[in-house]
Amino acid sequence: MEQEVLRAFKFALDPTAAQVEALARHAGTARWAFNHALAAKVSAHQRWRAEVADLVDRGVSEVEARRQVKVPVPSKPQIQKRLNEIKGDSRIDGRLPEGAIGPQRPCPWWHEVNTYAFQSAFIDADRAWKNWLDSLRGTRAGRKVGYPRFKKKGRSRDSFRLHHDVKKPGIRLATYRRLRLPTIGEVRLHDSGKRLGRLVERGQALVQSVTVSRAGHRWYASVLCKVTMTIPQRPSRRQHEQGTVGVDLGVKTLAALSQPLDLHNPSSILVANPRHLTRAQQRLVKAQRALSRTEKGSRRRDKARRKVARLHHEIAVRRESALHTVTKKLATRFAVVAVEDLHVAGMTASARGTLEAPGRRVKQKAGLNRAILDAAPGEFRRQLTYKTSWYGSKLAVLDRWFPSSKTCSACGWQNPHLTLADRTFRCPDCGLAIDRDLNAARNIARHAVTADAPPVAPDRGETQNARGALVRPDSRKAARHRATKREDTRPPDQVPPQRSDPLTFPHTQNQATLF
Repeated sequence: MEQEVLRAFKFALDPTAAQVEALARHAGTARWAFNHALAAKVSAHQRWRAEVADLVDRGVSEVEARRQVKVPVPSKPQIQKRLNEIKGDSRIDGRLPEGAIGPQRPCPWWHEVNTYAFQSAFIDADRAWKNWLDSLRGTRAGRKVGYPRFKKKGRSRDSFRLHHDVKKPGIRLATYRRLRLPTIGEVRLHDSGKRLGRLVERGQALVQSVTVSRAGHRWYASVLCKVTMTIPQRPSRRQHEQGTVGVDLGVKTLAALSQPLDLHNPSSILVANPRHLTRAQQRLVKAQRALSRTEKGSRRRDKARRKVARLHHEIAVRRESALHTVTKKLATRFAVVAVEDLHVAGMTASARGTLEAPGRRVKQKAGLNRAILDAAPGEFRRQLTYKTSWYGSKLAVLDRWFPSSKTCSACGWQNPHLTLADRTFRCPDCGLAIDRDLNAARNIARHAVTADAPPVAPDRGETQNARGALVRPDSRKAARHRATKREDTRPPDQVPPQRSDPLTFPHTQNQATLF
């Protein structure tokens, strides 16, 4: 089935010295335009707050004062129109006689950069303001979004976005190794653009915009296209034969699978963790130590800073490449890929505690946090989310509190006292002895529930439901929310390890959300 999707093609650029200056000028323009738009919004917000405070001082209730005061916050059209009225022009203002004082007008260099660098920044400011308001009202899902902040040179990422204009020479591939950007010209690509070029030649891709950004020592161009793709409606024969794979993400190994990734290589059941940060740790420590010994504002400090940034960028590129390799193999070789719903922010929270209740083993927890973030489980799931939709497979996400590591994958017996130090799961009921990660992967694969699967209604006696015991992990934080059965009045710590029916494991229903 052919379907139009938005797809980005990212290229590393190899610009000349003059083009690097032009790219930096456009990035500075986008930063200035964002701050200009945000300043107008903040000014309107401050006027609103001042008028509300004035009414409250006069005796009006705060709720009523908030209703009465109406101060419109300017959006992109109003900001752009006002800027066109007051902006200067260095081509005209620069002709004033020496010593003469001309009018102080903003951005007299506007004609040196593409107009879309301004417009896209105004759009970004509108989006940042809307995200904050939606988060404040509770209509935005996810983490709480704070008050929009101004972008500072050297702290914010250098980037800008240009939109494709069909009426003018817009964004296009001049050759497979050259990308034409409006106002900037043809920039050489570090790699080949043949894949995008052939899609455009066949009429299967239409360029929408390009986002140019700097990471470390390199500039990148991400070309957003509307691509006509043939998306499979069902798994292929190969995917159907291999069925479902459970993926248990970890630190010791990047991923433990319920079945080998390659049928001809049984050892591929465990995907090794490349540990990119650990491999570069010695060079990174040396570079950061050299940076700390330089004087602020000096040229040597800027040189040392660029070296540290380059090392961090190389680590990020290697990590991203390794994850793309694994996730594409999973999405193209299996019909269903089942993963756990991991709370990465909670897993990597600091153990410092407070002054009244200081934490324990803070240094060890910090090292574990670095290892978890180096494995990037959140990015792993993000890549699987869109790749499974491209290649005809499905993604099943298991419930966050399902005890996959503490449940026997053969008989269903649960060991609530299993710790992270226990690397082998041993079942006293059936005698199974298996690596704990492989055991968890098998449980994840078995409990994967797709959206089109019929609901399971076992008739082999009552099993633990959503209020069943031993669902949440045995931890201090989860102890306050431990689920208990309605029929059992004993305290949770007195509930013995339970064994469920081999054919009806606990929580077989509603344990996975299909995306």
